[in-house]
Amino acid sequence: MTNIFVIIAIIIVAISMIGILIRVILGPTLADRVIALDALGITLMAIIALFSVLTDTTFLFVILLLIGILAFLGTAAFAKFMDKGEIIENDRDDTY
Repeated sequence: MTNIFVIIAIIIVAISMIGILIRVILGPTLADRVIALDALGITLMAIIALFSVLTDTTFLFVILLLIGILAFLGTAAFAKFMDKGEIIENDRDDTY
């Protein structure tokens, strides 16, 4: 009985991912697209967690952590790009 609820939850989260993907493609500003990409990573984590519950395994938790870290780093890099226009700064004027 609980498998039916998990499958329904996976379907609902997958439908929400389609809406988020539309926001990534058609977002009016860059900030909207960045937030949508972050939300896409979170919903991907939710689907993997629900699939882990469905298959009754704990091996997928490492993948959850990896996706969470990558989503955070991607959001931080996009935020720095939006703020300064570059991600990696070259300090050529500094003398050591």
